[in-house]
Amino acid sequence: MKKNKLFIVGFITPCILALFVMYLYPVVRTVIMSFFKIESVTSSVSDWSFNGLANYAKVFSSPTFQRAASNILIIWVLGGIIILSFALLFSVIITSGIRFKKFFRAAIYLPNIISAVALATMWIQYIYNQDYGLINQILRTMGLEGKNWLGTDMKFWAMLAAFTFGAVGYYMLIFINGIEQIPADIYEAATIDGANKVQQFGRITMPLLRGIFKTNITFWSVNCVTFYLWSKMFSPVSTEASTITPVVYLYDTVFGTVGNVQRDAGAGAAIGVVMAIFIGIVYFLMNKLLKDDDLEY
Repeated sequence: MKKNKLFIVGFITPCILALFVMYLYPVVRTVIMSFFKIESVTSSVSDWSFNGLANYAKVFSSPTFQRAASNILIIWVLGGIIILSFALLFSVIITSGIRFKKFFRAAIYLPNIISAVALATMWIQYIYNQDYGLINQILRTMGLEGKNWLGTDMKFWAMLAAFTFGAVGYYMLIFINGIEQIPADIYEAATIDGANKVQQFGRITMPLLRGIFKTNITFWSVNCVTFYLWSKMFSPVSTEASTITPVVYLYDTVFGTVGNVQRDAGAGAAIGVVMAIFIGIVYFLMNKLLKDDDLEY
């Protein structure tokens, strides 16, 4: 028995050490850093200067952070509604018994296996380009005037549309997995009782997907908070207000920007803590609002 315990401890110890070194310690250090004035992430602890909540006050009073928070809120709400709605629609269609469902499932998921850099470049160069982009070419064949889709007034919406296109397939697969777990007997019984497909969707499918909705909304919130690459691809030279997000603002705060070499690792840590709190709040609300422990098959 003692040998078995030592054997188990020997296997668990590396995992615990890895968890502490790669996750727990960085998290604790970041939270502590958020209460100190620190120029660089590599600064010695002896160079830290305690300033209480000043970093948080600086972040929340910054017009740039306010614009970044506004952008990400729009992406989270509007983008989330569009993406999850299409993901649910496609998942219901694919699991309804249509022919070639494997092909359609693979085709919709395909953008997720393409590099995000390549996908963003495709949209920027071949779809949104003002001179030879696909959208303007279609408009011109219809006798309409092309538009500068990458202009300041349209760039955010162009970025959101491109990102939405690439994200639907990921959440669709999660919905499909949830739908396929629902016993077919339930639908057969509902059909015998006279329920049509719409009624079955509203009374059976949706209630039994509460846990899947909770998972997808949580994953979507994490993806939004870490929204960085698409923003930099649509504003590659310097950060623009139309595409800035909290992670981009965090990066610029910690490492400086073009024409501004001032760095503030303490304020950057405060931004990271704020984003983590946002994810925690979303997860807490999802557990409260979307309870699935009272459902029975």
